[in-house]
Amino acid sequence: MTDRATHPAPATPEPAPAPEAAQPAPATGRATASPRADFGSVAPSDSIVLRTGTLSWLLPYRAALVSLGLSAVIAVIVALATLASSTGMSVRASLNGLLGTGDPLTVMLVQDFRLPRIVVGLLVGAALGIAGCLTQTLAGNRLATPDVIGVNEGATAAVVASVVGSSTAMVGDWWLGPLGAAGAAALVVLCAGGAGTRGYRVLVVGIGVSTVIGAVSDLVMSRQNDNTAGGVFLWSVGSLSGRDYGVGEPLALCLLVLVPLALVAGRRLSVLRFDDDMAAALGLNVPLLRGLTLALAVALAGVAVGIGGPITFVALASPIIATQLYGPTRVPIVGSALAGAALVAASDALGRVVAPVEIPVGVVTSVLGGPFLLWVLFGGSSSRKA
Repeated sequence: MTDRATHPAPATPEPAPAPEAAQPAPATGRATASPRADFGSVAPSDSIVLRTGTLSWLLPYRAALVSLGLSAVIAVIVALATLASSTGMSVRASLNGLLGTGDPLTVMLVQDFRLPRIVVGLLVGAALGIAGCLTQTLAGNRLATPDVIGVNEGATAAVVASVVGSSTAMVGDWWLGPLGAAGAAALVVLCAGGAGTRGYRVLVVGIGVSTVIGAVSDLVMSRQNDNTAGGVFLWSVGSLSGRDYGVGEPLALCLLVLVPLALVAGRRLSVLRFDDDMAAALGLNVPLLRGLTLALAVALAGVAVGIGGPITFVALASPIIATQLYGPTRVPIVGSALAGAALVAASDALGRVVAPVEIPVGVVTSVLGGPFLLWVLFGGSSSRKA
C-alpha cells in the first residue's frame, strides 16, 4: 500500500468566525440604538437633550423656567419699588417722573435717587447671594455664609477703621471692603486648619473671629464723635441710602468678571458633594478648587459690603431658596444671584414705605432673617449638604 493509502490527508482548517462587530444584527424589526442615541436616557430628570446633526446640548429646563420666573418677580419688584414713595408722592407722579414728563423735582427724585438705589440694591443682593452659595457648598453646611464666618465683619471693620479721626462722618472707599474680607477669611482659614476644613469647625471658628472683629469695630465707633459715629452706624447696619450709579459701577464691573468664574466653579463644586477623594479620582485639583472658590466668595462679599454695608440674611437665605426651586442636583449660582437681588430690592422698598421714617435695608433683612434661621435650624436644612 502506498503512503497515500495508509496516511489520510490533513484536514483543511475551517475559516475563523467573523468578528462580532462584522456580524449582521439580528432581525428584530428595529434598529439597534447606539450610545449616542441612549444619551437622553441617562440625562437628569430635570433636563432634556437637544440635538442638531452631530451636536447635542443638555438643557436644564427646570432651571431655565425657574430663572425666568425669578426674573419676572424681580421685574415686578423693581416696578413697585420705583413707584413706591416714602414722601407721599402719588403713583401717577412717580410714573411721570420715571418717564421724564413730571416737574423737575419729581424727575430728579425718581431718576437720580430712586432708580440708582434700586439698581445698586439688585447688584449687592446678587453678589451676596452668589457668595453665600459658594461658602455653603465649600463648607457643606447651610449656615456657613459670609456674615456668619466673619467675612462680612472683616469688610465692615476695614471700612469703619477708615473713619478714625475723620470729621466728615463719611465711610471709606468701597475697595476697603474686599481687603478687610480677605484678611478675615485668611484668619478663619488659618485658625480652622486650612481651606479644606468642612462642617461645624468652620462655623465655630468663623463665629469666634466674627465676634472679635465686631467688638473691635464697636470699640472704634465708640471712640468717635457723635456725627461720625452716627453716620458710620447707619452704614454698618446695611443701608442703600444715597447710593447712586457712581458707586454701582465698580460693583457691576466686579460682577462682570467674577460671575462667569463663579459659574465655572459651580460646575465643579457639584463633585465636592460626594467627598474630596471622589473628586480627586475624577480629576479635580481639590485644594486649588477650594482656594479659588473661597477667594471668589470673599471678593463678592467684600465688594457688596463695601458698597451696601453688612446686609444680613441675604447670603443665608438666597442659596436655600434657590436650592428649593432648582432642585438639589445643582449648585444654584444663577438662582442664588436672582434670589439675592429680589430679597435686597424688596427689603429696601419695604423699608422705605412701611414706616414714617426710613428703615435701613439691613434692619428689614435682619427681622426677616430671624424666623428664617429658626426654620433652617428646626427644619433640618443645616444638616444637608449644599
